[in-house]
Amino acid sequence: MERKSGILMPIFSLPSKYGIGTLGKEAYKFADFLAAAGQSVWQLLPLGPTSYADSPYSSFSTFAGNPYFIDLDALVEDGLLKRSEIKAVDWGDDPRQIDYGKIYENRFKILALACERGWERDAEAVAAFERENAGWLPDYALFMALKRRFGMKSWLEWPDEAARMREPEALDSYRIELAEDIRLFTYAQFLFFRQWNAMRDYVHSLGIDIVGDLPIYVATDSADIWAEPQFFQLDEERRPQFVAGVPPDSFNADGQLWGNALYDWDALKSDGYGWWIRRIEGALKLYDVIRIDHFRGFESYWSVPADAETARDGEWLKGPGMDLVGVLKGWFPHARFIAEDLGYLTDGVRKLLSDSGFPGMKLLQFAFGSEDGDYLPHSYGYNSICYIGTHDNPTLKQWLGLLKKKELAFAKKYCALSEEEGYDRGILRMGQLSPSMLFVAEIQDYLGLADGCRINTPGVVEGNWRWRLLPGELTSKLAKDIRELTARYGRLNPRAPQPKKREAKEK
Repeated sequence: MERKSGILMPIFSLPSKYGIGTLGKEAYKFADFLAAAGQSVWQLLPLGPTSYADSPYSSFSTFAGNPYFIDLDALVEDGLLKRSEIKAVDWGDDPRQIDYGKIYENRFKILALACERGWERDAEAVAAFERENAGWLPDYALFMALKRRFGMKSWLEWPDEAARMREPEALDSYRIELAEDIRLFTYAQFLFFRQWNAMRDYVHSLGIDIVGDLPIYVATDSADIWAEPQFFQLDEERRPQFVAGVPPDSFNADGQLWGNALYDWDALKSDGYGWWIRRIEGALKLYDVIRIDHFRGFESYWSVPADAETARDGEWLKGPGMDLVGVLKGWFPHARFIAEDLGYLTDGVRKLLSDSGFPGMKLLQFAFGSEDGDYLPHSYGYNSICYIGTHDNPTLKQWLGLLKKKELAFAKKYCALSEEEGYDRGILRMGQLSPSMLFVAEIQDYLGLADGCRINTPGVVEGNWRWRLLPGELTSKLAKDIRELTARYGRLNPRAPQPKKREAKEK
């Protein structure tokens, strides 16, 4: 049985001169680093265009790519931009933290210049791209154009009720009025997917798979719900009746009120789950392996009245279970999935995971609270994925500093941790030697980073999704160290060639 190892590194966290990571040279360099380190997997966070609080888990579309990730240097090389145009923009002055305000203010101005120069030139290729993505692209482009028209307000708050309710005559009128913006959002997707496909091909040439996250819910303020409201629990005015969240627990007395509109599972089933089939098709255009976030929501989900102030007032309702999972496995027999089965688990959730056959997740940061817990590595089965933590957890170095004395003492005894090796290195060693088929750590964990380097703190609105790798932090010595650790525990990728010096150019 093949054992693998990988690293979690969001695209937005790559180094860049233009404020946020992109699909350009640094993405190719990171792929080279993974190959040199003997890794088999690059795990990403969702790639969609971000909305509220800049979270990749709250996107304007489940199908679209984030225009922020379009590499500007590649557009210069392609004759769509001038170097002076992108250098004249203030993209932020902190290489460690993304300034989303400046990105939001300036990115589409630059992309509009590229669209002006490329729309006619690339007309044939764009038309082919539109045909290939006719199921979602026209609605997405019109949705974004309408959001611009109405000051980027949520579609629930648009002042034109006819546009909000998708009355055909109104939409026809806006397609004419907003033609320029519709072209911009269409062309931006064309550029994103052209660059993505080139980068993904390069990653594959190194024998590396891409694991991507698929949030179980879509954002209420999204083209998905605006365009196909019949598949969600909305009232006659197309406003959410109930929203998603999770109940109170030891971490949060009020639970978490996510606010996503909930699915109308009966309507989806009546349609043969076609919406979910299309969604998986879209995700497979991006990823080799799909990690389904909040998988337990397929078994039962926490439903909260839309007017509730906290998640306390919710209740558990039955989800589609194997009825949906079986359809997806039937349509995509060769697709690979990971079930994010963290949180409040029941026998029903455990049975669904077992029946699905999908590997679940094991977090080492959850392991040392008791000496007989489910997250201790000796209890892992092969059909599981071992993580240090997720993007919602502290970095490994931070976590070690937060452990209670009793927990740290148990971790030291269980993992044979020593100051000579370094406690963080000892935990990485434990993940690599675990029985799980795949071990994944964040790049921050291998770099030994702590304060200011966490990706996300759940329940905190500000300051998330901003961390960036600094130029030069990934060294050949680090790659060698990771490779040696990976090889020691039988996870070395035999298909990844040694990296070659190259000039990464868009294909």
